[in-house]
Amino acid sequence: MLDRERGWSVSFAGCGFLGVYHIGAATCLQQHAPHIIRDARHIYGASAGALAGAVLVGGGSLAEACADVLALAKEARKRNLGPLHPSFNVIKIIRDGLMKNLPENTHQLSSGRLCISLTRVSDGKNALISNFDSKEEVVQALICSSFVPIYCGIIPPSFRGVRYVDGGISDNLPHYESKNTITVSPFAGECDICPKGNSANFHEMNVTNTSIQFSLGNLYRLTQALFPPEPKVLGEICEQGYSDALKFLRENGMLPLYFFEKKNGYPLALQEACQEQSGFYAQVSKLFPVRVMSYLMLPYTLPVESAYSLALRLVNWFPDIPDDVRWMQEQLCQIAGTVYSRAKSKLFCLFSLDQPSCCSSAQFYNANTLFKCWGCWRRRRATDFFIFNIMDWCYLTLTCVCFMFCPCVSPALRERAEPLRDLPLNATRCAPGVFIRSAPPPLATARAP
Repeated sequence: MLDRERGWSVSFAGCGFLGVYHIGAATCLQQHAPHIIRDARHIYGASAGALAGAVLVGGGSLAEACADVLALAKEARKRNLGPLHPSFNVIKIIRDGLMKNLPENTHQLSSGRLCISLTRVSDGKNALISNFDSKEEVVQALICSSFVPIYCGIIPPSFRGVRYVDGGISDNLPHYESKNTITVSPFAGECDICPKGNSANFHEMNVTNTSIQFSLGNLYRLTQALFPPEPKVLGEICEQGYSDALKFLRENGMLPLYFFEKKNGYPLALQEACQEQSGFYAQVSKLFPVRVMSYLMLPYTLPVESAYSLALRLVNWFPDIPDDVRWMQEQLCQIAGTVYSRAKSKLFCLFSLDQPSCCSSAQFYNANTLFKCWGCWRRRRATDFFIFNIMDWCYLTLTCVCFMFCPCVSPALRERAEPLRDLPLNATRCAPGVFIRSAPPPLATARAP
């Protein structure tokens, strides 16, 4: 039973094209126990779960949302490469569907109740967004929560000037551990509303805060989340979500006293939304000879379709080009600065293991005089053991390459870096990840240039 004093929340897991399961479960809750959605303190969601929660809280139609998901799946399946085809723009289709289905005051209905899970690109941490100032902000937050890197694109979208990606990467089921949260997931596991897996299988894994039973059924569902099945199968998944939610209400005594189960209690609106529109073109395209011919023509049609879709995306990208280019420059500079600073610190730590007495500290760490003291450093190396790991050699090699081949380095400094080539590589492993140099050359051969 739900604790009315402490309140409760509902959380929908991210699941890609399996979001029709959430639509079926939400329809059942809204039809037989409307107080669960109406009186819930928060509706959490990530990715497809956030889309279902936005439609449920923001005043949209669940039947239209189900039809949109099926239309999206059909749009992906009619291409030879499926959702990986260059002409398939999933973000644009989702945005158009949200703008059509959600009312203009959806931000007022969603603020404070709908919590969208996002993953911040800068540090990879999770963020829950619950306050919105306009319908466009609601749609943009949902787009950020549904953006799977590489699968949906390369440049992540932004919300209020911050770059975010799919919320399922950091927290796929927000507030899963809370006892007052009703969790909904299309994967068999320990959620409140989910398919029932094999009772004999006790192996379970936690994927970004989502309990998933390790079974062949769940592995198949994971592939269906990114590569949609036939519309008939999606309709069955939606109906399963409805029946699982009904079973949850029955087991917890939340059904009304006058409730009696019909033989076919599945809503007619969802049945009509899940029906596949069979036309002449759809029937012809399913014929085996036509499909074989389309695959044979793929090397000739794919470049043309790719160029056309690239031109369309470039036109749509024009308003965001300045911000996206600025963000890419910042990321490249940050990566280059991190690599350079770590390489310099590793190299300086290597030299600081044995600072020669003939050089002062300031002179030893000065980049212009550092290699003058290389001979002094090598004179005393026979009495020292130097510890390296794989990352030390990687950073040292990168720094050597920069000094030897970078055009911005002066020839004189490049000549001083010549002794770096003579670093001994015949190291002996003395512990896991630890190496010591063996058999140092005679001291007479280690004079400074």
